[in-house]
Amino acid sequence: MWTPVEAALIFVGETTALLWDALKRLFKGRFEAAETLNQMAFVGASSVPIVALTGFFSGAVFSLYLSRFLGDYGATSFVGATIAIAMAREVGPVLAGLMVAARCGSAMAAQIGTMQVTEQIDALKMLSVHPTNYLVIPRLLASILMLPILGMVCIWSGTLGGLLVAMSENISSGTYLTSITQFVTMRDLFEGLFKTPFFGIIVVLVGCQQGLRTTNGAVGVGRSTTNAVVISMVLVYVADFVLARLLNS
Repeated sequence: MWTPVEAALIFVGETTALLWDALKRLFKGRFEAAETLNQMAFVGASSVPIVALTGFFSGAVFSLYLSRFLGDYGATSFVGATIAIAMAREVGPVLAGLMVAARCGSAMAAQIGTMQVTEQIDALKMLSVHPTNYLVIPRLLASILMLPILGMVCIWSGTLGGLLVAMSENISSGTYLTSITQFVTMRDLFEGLFKTPFFGIIVVLVGCQQGLRTTNGAVGVGRSTTNAVVISMVLVYVADFVLARLLNS
């Protein structure tokens, strides 16, 4: 009966210890710069296409429904602002976090899990290379630095997708863009992008934690990968609500 509670407590304890160890070593300047750059390219540049694509079509769908709904009430001048605010505050940052969790979090869990079951992590320790320095910190830094950029990409692509669909629904580009300049503020953008580093931390910690505790060979690697994606996505939504509550309290 207590197995789920016990598993949750173990997960919280392991991720907290992993974060504490990473921060402690990071402040001492112990991390791999070259590996950090590699992870920035993997998390950031390589994720731009999928983030931009999902953001574009999310904005397009919003625009399709809003253009017709608000058009019935003669309020099409608010379509651009509504889409831009939704993308800036919620949809853009959350979609970026989910895409990184699906693409990069799963890869992190699989890579580290494979290293764990093939005893490569033990080999690193034998070479006096601490796993946290080589595996966790570069991924943590890369995600913290790249998630705000990916969030911005998603916001802009979603707004662009909304513009193109709005134009197909007989809403002029001038009306769409004017509503954005009138109603969207820097606070909207800041509140959305402020959340993204926390999403990055969640994805990395969950992926690394699941990878480091992998057992039972290939079956264990598959299980860790699945757990990393599912847990990361759920925690991204939970963190989004908590942060939104704090920012608007």
